[in-house]
Amino acid sequence: MKISLVLATLGRDKELADFLKSLQRQTYKNFELIIIDQNKDGKIDAIVRPFTSCFEVMHVKVGFRGNARARDYGIGFVQGRIVAFPDDDCTYERDVLEKVVAEFARRKNLSILVAGSYDCSTSRFSIGVNSHKARYFSRFSMMGVEFTQFFDRDRLDAGEFHLDHDFGIGSKYSGGEGFELLYRLLRIGNVAFYTPEIRIYHPDKDHYTLGTGRMLMYSTGVGAYIRKFANQQDIFILYYIVRKMFVVPILKMLLALLLLNPKKLAYLFYNLIGVWRGFLAYHG
Repeated sequence: MKISLVLATLGRDKELADFLKSLQRQTYKNFELIIIDQNKDGKIDAIVRPFTSCFEVMHVKVGFRGNARARDYGIGFVQGRIVAFPDDDCTYERDVLEKVVAEFARRKNLSILVAGSYDCSTSRFSIGVNSHKARYFSRFSMMGVEFTQFFDRDRLDAGEFHLDHDFGIGSKYSGGEGFELLYRLLRIGNVAFYTPEIRIYHPDKDHYTLGTGRMLMYSTGVGAYIRKFANQQDIFILYYIVRKMFVVPILKMLLALLLLNPKKLAYLFYNLIGVWRGFLAYHG
């Protein structure tokens, strides 16, 4: 079972080198890496070149920007049955691909597999939605984040397996591209399973100690994807309107206030502002 890894990259070099080294160490070797390179200065050419003799690499240079657009473009080159979209600043535990193949082989009706996201080389969870318990999940309890998702093309509707170019870094609405795709696939009946036993490492950047700017930017994508499905009269998206735009953020802000944590309170406030900003701004 071949795995295709579609990696969109822009502006990173050391982090990309670390990811390539983690692929070199994989115990499972039947995979290809498709790099969609949005750099204009050839800054990663020398980084990529040594790895082309270690595993199958396709290095595609493009003249456009946008994470979702780049990943979607990369889908057109894939030869594998399993597809994933690693970030250019994540790394894989050495047995990630081996465990991914084993899970898809074990669960005959599985379309989507989601791994755990861990802060670099630790046992603490990083960004995205994570849990210590493995479980099947639905669109009401979506797990993971875009770089932890693996898709079985043989069990998906090819017409639905694409990313919305309005979402993600470099697009109209930063963030939200992974959850938009996941929600869309789950609502048409695809089966999804999450396991923390598959470990993907990524720096924890979604934390109030790092300031509010990043959260304000990325949360607009969350509000926009909610609005997208609301515009489609998807009654089930009301769950996320209530949860992410009212109940949960208000409860978290009240807790931060009770704990006298002004930085976390500000972080949560700007998160809510970003969600509402994306919701009100979305047109599509």
